[in-house]
Amino acid sequence: MDYMYAPWRSAYFCERPQGCVFCNISEHPEKDDEHHVLYRDEHCFIVMNRYPYSPGHFMVIPHYHTDCVEALDPQVWVHISLLIQRCVLMLKEGIGAQGVNLGMNLGKSGGAGIAEHIHYHVIPRWSGDTNFITTIADTRVYGADFEKIYQHLKGLIPEYLAC
Repeated sequence: MDYMYAPWRSAYFCERPQGCVFCNISEHPEKDDEHHVLYRDEHCFIVMNRYPYSPGHFMVIPHYHTDCVEALDPQVWVHISLLIQRCVLMLKEGIGAQGVNLGMNLGKSGGAGIAEHIHYHVIPRWSGDTNFITTIADTRVYGADFEKIYQHLKGLIPEYLAC
């Protein structure tokens, strides 16, 4: 396997806060721009994925710390589900996504990178956005400016997530 030097990822390994990374974001709304938070309310927050599968990949995360989706208050689950519906519309209309992947990886064995706090992935997709490089070279190409996408999505939030 070849390795691609990616020094920008060093923060993922070296600068993780004490405790749960998602609780840290939840507890510090004053750092929303630094953490790339798109939205927050009393039940959850939406944050850009720092290591996205495709441009515009973000996560919807409950404030309540749990690794068990079945432990989540049903009212919070319904709220998150309604937000996800609006997020899908935002991605389709707001950035022209042709498709969207939705999903949760529950537990380490289920593929969760951060298993201690459930989170829902929302990933915009386009025809032809995957190619051989991920399969053959175990490398991802991110062909867009992360900060510009964050600012654009943040600008769309009032239109699509107004409750």
